[in-house]
Amino acid sequence: MKMIAAYLLAVLGGNTSPIADDVKNILESVGAEADEEKLDFLLTELKDKDITEVIAAGREKFASVPSGGGAIAVGAPAAAAGGAAPAEEAKKEEKVEEKEESDDDMGFSLFD
Repeated sequence: MKMIAAYLLAVLGGNTSPIADDVKNILESVGAEADEEKLDFLLTELKDKDITEVIAAGREKFASVPSGGGAIAVGAPAAAAGGAAPAEEAKKEEKVEEKEESDDDMGFSLFD
């Protein structure tokens, strides 16, 4: 992960095709070491590719990955078997709790 981040930093800095020394220099500047084998693999996979296209392709692949929506669907039929009224009340309570948590930022943000 650190090598990918260093590669992306080099690209953001204007180097459209960083080489191993570029990535190593970035990693060394923060006291990290580069694994030669992994770095060579990364550079061969990204050789002659536009990084924005690689990122866009990755986003398309992640769009098809389930993100935990199945737990809600499984819980709903079980609650319906016991009665519809308790299930509706539980849904209302969950919605109220989510709003309270999102409003509780204590006056500051991570990016302030």
